[in-house]
Amino acid sequence: MLFLTIIFWTLTGLACGLAVWKGGDAERFGGALILTFAVIWEATAFLPEGIRPTLQLVFDFLTALGLLAIAVRYASLWLGGVLLFQALQFSLHSFYFVTKKPHDNLHAVVNNSVFLAILTCLAVGTLVAWRRRVVAQAKAGAVAA
Repeated sequence: MLFLTIIFWTLTGLACGLAVWKGGDAERFGGALILTFAVIWEATAFLPEGIRPTLQLVFDFLTALGLLAIAVRYASLWLGGVLLFQALQFSLHSFYFVTKKPHDNLHAVVNNSVFLAILTCLAVGTLVAWRRRVVAQAKAGAVAA
């Protein structure tokens, strides 16, 4: 379990760090938002178990709202994918919240898979934005010469 936690935090740090470092504005804002809510969620570990499902829904909603604002402003394709996966994650957490079902292996697998898909969309979007910027700078340099 600890091994998976380390892997996911490493992937989160890499994807969000790459987005903030090399991404465009949309990727920077998205990476910062995802990392912020991931850190805030981990900081709630000391809170009573009864309040955490409610906080999880609130954080999912705020993350989705922030990503929607970024998508409306920048209209990036990767954000569409992230929003779909964020909706899936919100639905998963809502189902477990409403049914008062304890988190089981299915929840863990779906939750981790969806979060991995969100990080993948962010990383791919960042790499595409970075490549476009490099190509545009190379063309501008060729025209100036």
